[in-house]
Amino acid sequence: MNSVEETLALIKRGAEEILVEEELVEKLKEGRPLRIKAGFDPTAPDLHLGHTVLINKLKQFQDLGHEILFLIGDFTGMIGDPTGKSATRPPLTQEQVQENAKSYTDQVFKILDPAKTKVVFNSEWMGKKTAAEMIQLAGQYNVARMLERDDFKKRFKGGQSIAIHEFLYPLIQGYDSVALESDVELGGTDQKFNLLVGRELQKCFNQKPQTVLMMPILEGLDGVQKMSKSLNNYVGIIDAPGEMYSKIVSIPDSIMWRYFELLSFRTLSEIDSFKREVETGANPRDIKVRLAEELVARFHSDEVAATAHKGAGNRLQLGDIPENLPEVEVELGEQDTLPISAALRLAGLVKNAAAAKDALGRNAVYVDGEQVASDVKFSAGDVKVLQAGKKKIARVLFK
Repeated sequence: MNSVEETLALIKRGAEEILVEEELVEKLKEGRPLRIKAGFDPTAPDLHLGHTVLINKLKQFQDLGHEILFLIGDFTGMIGDPTGKSATRPPLTQEQVQENAKSYTDQVFKILDPAKTKVVFNSEWMGKKTAAEMIQLAGQYNVARMLERDDFKKRFKGGQSIAIHEFLYPLIQGYDSVALESDVELGGTDQKFNLLVGRELQKCFNQKPQTVLMMPILEGLDGVQKMSKSLNNYVGIIDAPGEMYSKIVSIPDSIMWRYFELLSFRTLSEIDSFKREVETGANPRDIKVRLAEELVARFHSDEVAATAHKGAGNRLQLGDIPENLPEVEVELGEQDTLPISAALRLAGLVKNAAAAKDALGRNAVYVDGEQVASDVKFSAGDVKVLQAGKKKIARVLFK
């Protein structure tokens, strides 16, 4: 069993902010399963890796023995979350919400244990509220506090419309915490206002306020803007294995460690060992391959992950060894060994010595599927698969 300190360290991994950490420590010391809430509005049918940052944290809480409340905001989804929006969002129909909600549950159980996850819909309690009860709920918060929200403030100052029902969104999200008596609510950093409304409403209803744990927003494949389908910089968790593998291996080196921290279930010590490998000369691409294989295995299977690179397209041919390779013989002559640059040229994989140097300089030379440097040499009797760039590859017999 983990100590409170070990548990807290795991919970804090990748977290942006915890409000209030001291309260969380006290709850952990109680030794009971905590009620962990995370809400998702089914505004689109598919989840991407950005969504799984929260779901991964739920998985950590689940593995620690806590109760997971996966809340599908089918009621709030028909309002539309105004967070970060410069205009009123068009509401979804009930049919759209139900269809997307079914898709969400199918996908989320690729990470969470369905036997240990309680899926709840906020229409279960909000759909039963009378108009009088909604007015009473609205009386728990004032307009001045609502206008402290950055997106509302900007729209108000800019003379842009704010519909009354948009004020209801954070109130209803907050009331969800009351209805579920949540101990901890997870959300993205962009949800801070809504999450804190939950704390305030719980106080109004004489409940102990929930701890708010905020996770960062994951950057997309461009390494700059947040992952989004509309920006086409996303990795969908139902992407084909080869496509998923290809996208992950192609992420910029600058964000690879952030992806490892937020998406991988490997320990931090394992990730630190990968960092040391890169610092001592390992190709970052080879490390990203490990993340790609881990994620493909999670959302598909171990067997599929083992062959995902074969369906990744031309971008990932480096290091792959296809069937039916051309075979080439290279004579060493009077030399005892032959350097890789000369071997590439004599095997017809590069035009000249300058091209060989260029391929080596951009880490595009592989021997038997492994990247090599310029100091590799071959002896008579060696049989090696040599590759220079994405298209030049052959099995070479040295004589």
